[in-house]
Amino acid sequence: MNFKDLLTDDDAVSPVIGVILMVAITVILAAVIGTFVLGLGDQVSETAPQASFSFDFQDTDGGQDVFTVTHESGESIVASSISLKSNQNYSVTDVPDNNGTSNAFTEWGYAADDKISAGTSIKAYNTTGNTDLSNQTFSIVWTSESGSNSATLQKWSGPDA
Repeated sequence: MNFKDLLTDDDAVSPVIGVILMVAITVILAAVIGTFVLGLGDQVSETAPQASFSFDFQDTDGGQDVFTVTHESGESIVASSISLKSNQNYSVTDVPDNNGTSNAFTEWGYAADDKISAGTSIKAYNTTGNTDLSNQTFSIVWTSESGSNSATLQKWSGPDA
C-alpha cells in the first residue's frame, strides 16, 4: 500500500461538501420565502419618538392662566399624533376634560400632517377666571398612526397638583 496515494486521494471530499452546501442553500431559501409568505416581513415597528418638551405656566391669580408647551429637542413628530391630556376636569381653550383628549397641535393651528419640530409651541388658556390650572397634571401623549401604540412623552404637574 502506498501512503502517498492515500493522503493525496480526495475524491470523496468534493461531493460531500457540495451536498452540504446545496442543503444549506435550500434551507436558507425556504426560510426567506416562508417569511414573506407568512407576512412576517411586512411588520413595521411603531415606536414612540424621542422628543423633549418644556412647559411654562403663568399663574395670574384669578385671571387667565397660560400654559405653554414647547418642543425643545428630538425627533420631529406629526401633529395629528400628539395629544394633550389632563388628570382633572378643567376649562381650557380646545382641551376637553380627562375623559377626552385634544389633539394639541392641530387644535391650535397646525395641519394634521405638519411636522412638529424643535421650537414649535402651543398655548392653552383657561376660559374662565375661576379655573385654576396650577392644580392640573398635563401629559403629552403620542399615538401611532394605526392607533395600536401610544406613549406618554412627558408630564408636567402644576405647583398645586
